Amino acid sequence: MNLTSLYSDLIFEHDKRPQHAGLREPFDTEVHHVNPTCGDEITLRLHLEGDGGDAVVADVSYDATGCAMSRASASIMAGLLIGQTVDAARRVQDHFDHVMHQRGREAGDEELIGDGVALVGAAKFPGRVKCVLMPWKAFQAAYAEVQVLRS
Repeated sequence: MNLTSLYSDLIFEHDKRPQHAGLREPFDTEVHHVNPTCGDEITLRLHLEGDGGDAVVADVSYDATGCAMSRASASIMAGLLIGQTVDAARRVQDHFDHVMHQRGREAGDEELIGDGVALVGAAKFPGRVKCVLMPWKAFQAAYAEVQVLRS
């Protein structure tokens, strides 16, 4: 099996058997994002335990519709971020965002982004980058909203 088929298999697996899908309680905030270019949508709920950078991402639940890339990205993201401190989650998100904007010039740190490496191939296609990053942007918006609600 070559790397391309392995990555495709990971994307299909996350699309067919998404991790953490379905909206759950308790949650601190809920956001809804839409990618009008291709019709992807996500409603994402975030639940944190604790405060500040040491707060832990206790849960990320979501309902996602659209292409396989955006749904797989939501599954991969939730699996990566749940259980992380907010500071660690930010490092993962920042690295993933950086790699996705490199047009395929960087492979990404598998230690940091895990199955997210399967999505990095989409970085070569600007239209697909929006699909892949939509769940991550929803998480970022949810986190910012929690910060406002807690201040």
